[in-house]
Amino acid sequence: MKTHTQKMIAPVIIVVCMIAYYMAGAYIVFRFDISNIIKIITFIFSIAITGVFAAVLIERIKEIRHGEEDDLSKY
Repeated sequence: MKTHTQKMIAPVIIVVCMIAYYMAGAYIVFRFDISNIIKIITFIFSIAITGVFAAVLIERIKEIRHGEEDDLSKY
């Protein structure tokens, strides 16, 4: 049977990869010579997505620690 730590590895890796993806996209936009408003919108979007991913990860870690293996079993 898997321990709680082993069950947390996949969500953490996925969130780190997704955050890196969106931050890399924002970095690429900043490298181009485009309008500042587009740069600001991209920056805000990237920060918002990062916050959402972090919140979802924290919620998932809490679920794993409390023994809720499958969210679909509630429905």
